[in-house]
Amino acid sequence: MQKPQEGLILEVRNLTTSFKTDDGIVTAIDDVSFDVYAGETLGIVGESGCGKTVTSKSIMRLLPAHLSFLGAKSQILFGGLDLARISESKMRKIRGNRIAMIFQEPMTALNPVFTVGWQLDEALKYHTDLGRKARRKRSMEMLRLVEIPNAEQRVNEYPHQLSGGMRQRVMIAIALCCEPDILIADEPTTALDVTIQAQILRLMEGLKEKLSTAILLITHDLGVVAQVCDRVMVMYAGRVIESASVREIFHDPRHPYTKALLGSIPKSGGRSEDRRLPTIEGVVPNLRNLPAGCRFEKRCSLSDKEVCQREEPPLVTIDGRRSVRCHYPIQPHQPEEA
Repeated sequence: MQKPQEGLILEVRNLTTSFKTDDGIVTAIDDVSFDVYAGETLGIVGESGCGKTVTSKSIMRLLPAHLSFLGAKSQILFGGLDLARISESKMRKIRGNRIAMIFQEPMTALNPVFTVGWQLDEALKYHTDLGRKARRKRSMEMLRLVEIPNAEQRVNEYPHQLSGGMRQRVMIAIALCCEPDILIADEPTTALDVTIQAQILRLMEGLKEKLSTAILLITHDLGVVAQVCDRVMVMYAGRVIESASVREIFHDPRHPYTKALLGSIPKSGGRSEDRRLPTIEGVVPNLRNLPAGCRFEKRCSLSDKEVCQREEPPLVTIDGRRSVRCHYPIQPHQPEEA
């Protein structure tokens, strides 16, 4: 898929998010920058603990203010505003309206003591001027839009009366009811079986086409990324280590971590009895005690101990718009001679 040509709608610049802990200040997101364009899907991938969800919650200003803070140079530019600097009252007018979010587990995101219809109505009541009857009609339209059958019945039901796939569809309906410019989807298919997962992804792709909504998709599933994303940003230990189009990432990865992630995807077909699935040895480093050099060095098969242990590599732009953070990036794939 080619990157859409519509304009830039979100600019994240030098985003740094830190937390106050008993052991001192811990930086979970370190100098992250990226852009989101209208009508595209940007995937953010990486292992658990790499900073994907913290990045999204920083954009939405959903982190606890008494325990977290953004760096002085952090900028989240949207609609002529810096979301990192505006008041909470202004942010509430944007959150759920122009920027919406689908959370990983709908059963904990939805309120169990209110009906589906009440929770849809709440978003419409706060962000629109619609009357009660118009909001009710809009709520049922949104349930039909996300392919929930018997909308007239479901609108009066509680979350526990719905299946996991239905609850996720309700979350999508709530997120999209005000037709946001950006939809942040945090692992929207993790808790679902593969059949429902495919339906949700197809639904999100169809809604993006209908509403021209940009999607920021957070996932660890590279199969999902290949299916729906236009561009990919790979994160590791709170930093961006590679960013490129989905085609470049899958066919010509430049960072050893990206290549290792791709190598760990199970492949269908062929005999596999005598082959073990490749793994990435080790774990993501503790953010309280980060290494002095490259954060991936201890797990990297291409590491030069002298340089990689001593100096952290900068994020360098290569081949136009793609970027990589590595002292010894993998060389471009050369087609074999006939």
